[in-house]
Amino acid sequence: MTSTASSTDTLQGQAPHDQRQSWQQRLRRFGYTGPRSDVSVIDRLVPPYAEPSPRLWLVLGVPRTLAERITRWSGWGGPLLVTLMAGLMRFWHLGSPKKVIFDETYYAKDAWALVHRGFEVNWDKNANDLILQKAGHVGIPADAAYVVHPPVGKYVIGFGELLFGFNPFGWRFMTALLGTLSVLLLCRIGRRLFRSTFLGCLAGALMAVDGLHFVMSRTSLLDGVLMFFVLAAFGCLLIDRDRARARLAAALPVDADGRVRPDAYIARTTWLGLRPWRWAAAVLMGLAIGTKWNGLYILAAFIVMTVLWDVGARKVAGADYRLSLPFVVESVVSWVAMSTVAVVVYLVSWVGWILSPADGTGGYFRNWAATDGRGGNWTFLPDWLRSLWHYEHEVYKFHVGLSSPHTYQSNPWSWIVLGRPVSYFYESPSPGVDGCPADAGQKCAREVLAIGTPLLWWAACFAIAYVLWRWAFRRDWRAGAIACGIAAGYLPWFMYQERTIFLFYAVVFVPFLCLAVAMLIGAIAGPPGAGDVRRVIGAAGAGVLVLLIVWNFIYFWPLYTGNAIPIDDWRSRMWLDTWV
Repeated sequence: MTSTASSTDTLQGQAPHDQRQSWQQRLRRFGYTGPRSDVSVIDRLVPPYAEPSPRLWLVLGVPRTLAERITRWSGWGGPLLVTLMAGLMRFWHLGSPKKVIFDETYYAKDAWALVHRGFEVNWDKNANDLILQKAGHVGIPADAAYVVHPPVGKYVIGFGELLFGFNPFGWRFMTALLGTLSVLLLCRIGRRLFRSTFLGCLAGALMAVDGLHFVMSRTSLLDGVLMFFVLAAFGCLLIDRDRARARLAAALPVDADGRVRPDAYIARTTWLGLRPWRWAAAVLMGLAIGTKWNGLYILAAFIVMTVLWDVGARKVAGADYRLSLPFVVESVVSWVAMSTVAVVVYLVSWVGWILSPADGTGGYFRNWAATDGRGGNWTFLPDWLRSLWHYEHEVYKFHVGLSSPHTYQSNPWSWIVLGRPVSYFYESPSPGVDGCPADAGQKCAREVLAIGTPLLWWAACFAIAYVLWRWAFRRDWRAGAIACGIAAGYLPWFMYQERTIFLFYAVVFVPFLCLAVAMLIGAIAGPPGAGDVRRVIGAAGAGVLVLLIVWNFIYFWPLYTGNAIPIDDWRSRMWLDTWV
């Protein structure tokens, strides 16, 4: 496990305590330590990974040669094992409930129409029953439908339907696959972020047993797809950060003693390369925006974060606060290029709608420019672009004005404490029916409840406070990156508190909550240099917390999977009145 007691960035030479500015002295009471000078420039730019130890395997009786081999491959072996566990849980009885649950009534059918027609259509009111009765062998209507979300997420869902049919397993397959792969991504992202395989696998394991992520992985909604693209983009930016800093470190001069030295001129003027991982992140963010529009806020936050990362890297390498032309150009190009790539990807995602007929038989509003939109100042633009712009404008008005009350709507203030979860499916089977025990004595409850694992989320409340403290007072870039991911996915919803919104929107920042909890658990376990008593107590406390979270997930398992349980058992899991 790596130490979480020191930052791996912006560690500069510090003034003696008696020469510090008064504001630094005042902040010391809150844990501010100031920059450090005992870490080399090369280690600050390219921090080493913690060397895993084979000691655990040796204690378990594994031969030393095999133990060392397992340890050597743990960087991939650990994440793959965690991912296998997550995948088995997510694909177990994926087609149950064999129903169209919650908003699957929109996205499953829209996806089927998209992959066959290129645009969404209006389905009959009894379409859900017919689809289930006829195993998906139903005709696709011709009339275009007005929908308010871009097509990427529905294409993803539709790909699973093409592979496995127009049935519950088919329309849930891709969200389950992306949910499983997101666990692998988080393990590797956490490993790169913390330079610790253990903490990376811990973050992935925590997300594997998070109830909200689990339910969203087993339901064909768009938010799980959005989460995957956002997490993948974050991972690409982390790789880009490491590679850019390695390039900067390689450009610094070496003194007569063989030590790398800071150099202000090199730090300010070195070009950091073409940075293909940054463009990959832009493509992924374009796909995220093409799934749901709130990806725009996350793109903006990620762009700011990457620019600040570059500032920090150049400062560590010796740059002063003066702006240099290469850095200004690089920053502007980063903003413009990433935004442009994302917009282009977004437009390409509409190709099915764009290529549909413009004679009134194609996608909704596809013929607007040739009918209601004739004339005006923008007629020099292609008709498809003007029609798409009008469509997007109408969708925007819908989104900002949506205030229809819903039983399960919630205010974002309550999300972190799981104030109001969303029931996707509920039935009350009689004894002996649909899994209800024959000796139950009364009807059972069968529910799919979109709610995070309570102990994990409540621990995340403290973890968020910890990462904010660590970012502000310990100047830890890792904590700042985690905080950025949470803020980008969470804070924008506070601007729409009058809008009808739901807890499951929070799944987009669940990976960052798990990273925050993993970082907190690493701090509880203690740094490598701590004494034996501190390490034992810390490891015991961290282990107890992890086991409690796992137990909590197992306890709520019936509510995540729609398994029938006696009504009294269901009531015992309704810990808050607002969960009913």
